[in-house]
Amino acid sequence: MRRREFITLLGGAVAWPLAARAQQRMPVVGFLNGGSPDNFVDRVAGFHRGLKEVGFVEGQNIEIEFRWSEGRYERLPALAAELGRVPINPAA
Repeated sequence: MRRREFITLLGGAVAWPLAARAQQRMPVVGFLNGGSPDNFVDRVAGFHRGLKEVGFVEGQNIEIEFRWSEGRYERLPALAAELGRVPINPAA
């Protein structure tokens, strides 16, 4: 992996909409981070607050798929690919 790609991947938590799952018809957000969830409790709470401010509550009208490499940066490409395989909703 080239340095620029690596830095881009690690540039904080990466969140992007993946699409809605067909059976749930609920938006899905992927959240990828190179750290451990234990070290990002405040940031994840802020992420949830920000979503709530715009009307999204996890489990009610949005699903969040978290992936953490826990400092094992070589795992990031596989975790990103895993998020990319989240089923999409063709009707979305």
